[in-house]
Amino acid sequence: MPYIDYWYVILVVPAMILSLIASSSVKSTYAKFAKVAAKRGMTGYEITCEILRRAGITEVSVGRVKGELTDHYSPKEHIIRLSDSVYNGTSVAALGVAAHEAGHVLQYYGNYAPIRLRNSMLPVVNFGSSLSMPLVIIGFLLGSGMLVDIGIILFAVVVSFQILTLPVEFNASSRALNQLESCGALASDELPKAKKVLSAAAMTYVASVAVSLAQLLRLILISNNRRR
Repeated sequence: MPYIDYWYVILVVPAMILSLIASSSVKSTYAKFAKVAAKRGMTGYEITCEILRRAGITEVSVGRVKGELTDHYSPKEHIIRLSDSVYNGTSVAALGVAAHEAGHVLQYYGNYAPIRLRNSMLPVVNFGSSLSMPLVIIGFLLGSGMLVDIGIILFAVVVSFQILTLPVEFNASSRALNQLESCGALASDELPKAKKVLSAAAMTYVASVAVSLAQLLRLILISNNRRR
């Protein structure tokens, strides 16, 4: 009989389906509220600059990046990059995304502990993400339990990093909504719409963690079975 990886089917496949659903949800939610113009008419660029100005942060600039939902903050370069639809956008969705990235800046300048801890893990995470699976595969092929264990441990570090990302993202969204309200960029009836966009985006991180946790558990179970 052909070999069937039952743990992959039972654990990883459902998590991957959840990830696909979350990805589809954030795209459809963003598309929906990208059509809803904010009453005040501020652009994503303007609200980002306003949040930074109010916080007294002058070292961080705001630029553009190609693509859709490719917005991010680069702490090394001290720049927030907004996609064109967010940079020039005046929609509820655009303002929510822009304020979220500004929220990450506030985390750095406010010494938010989880983001500092996450960044301290980056060297090990980069090492682990590139070597964990090759070590596991080679370990299985050679029958080396030690190599498999090292690979699983490195992969567990990567998963821990992803888990730590969750409070960072949720906190950035919370800061974004507070800033949008205090700046008056969104009216009270517009804030729930921006929250839906940010919540949908956060679910993609949750789904990603679910996939990684399922994969980690699968590797542990396979390793234990092979040692019996």
